[in-house]
Amino acid sequence: MTTKETPAKDIYHDAVKNALIKDGWTIIADPYFLQYEDAELSADLFVEKALLAEQEGRKIVVEIKSFISPSPMRDFENALGQYILYRDILQLASKNYKIYLAIRDTVFDTFFQRKSIQAVVKLQEIEFIVFNNEMEEITLWIN
Repeated sequence: MTTKETPAKDIYHDAVKNALIKDGWTIIADPYFLQYEDAELSADLFVEKALLAEQEGRKIVVEIKSFISPSPMRDFENALGQYILYRDILQLASKNYKIYLAIRDTVFDTFFQRKSIQAVVKLQEIEFIVFNNEMEEITLWIN
């Protein structure tokens, strides 16, 4: 029998969580455990927003990344690999949830404006939640 370890939370975990709550989302799981066959992973959050037209709300998985190391490219490599792995595990497990990468607005406005990064983001169809960590608010959704 294996026990699930609770992963270390990103330094902006609470800021993103609070921003999502302010935006009308309900936290369903913190963290959210993804399983498929012999793979057990954990994303940061699983959230739901009630929609008037639907009986069940919209549910998404959120992975939070801080981009605070000396190398934003290394941070991007790690975030991209994790994002793709989680997206694929969700698909293999027949979970029809979108996954969003949550990043600070300052990182989005600088590093993510590089042409090479924009090209990779487009190619990989990455979806983002851009947040302001000081105000604990979502500033942009990118689908």
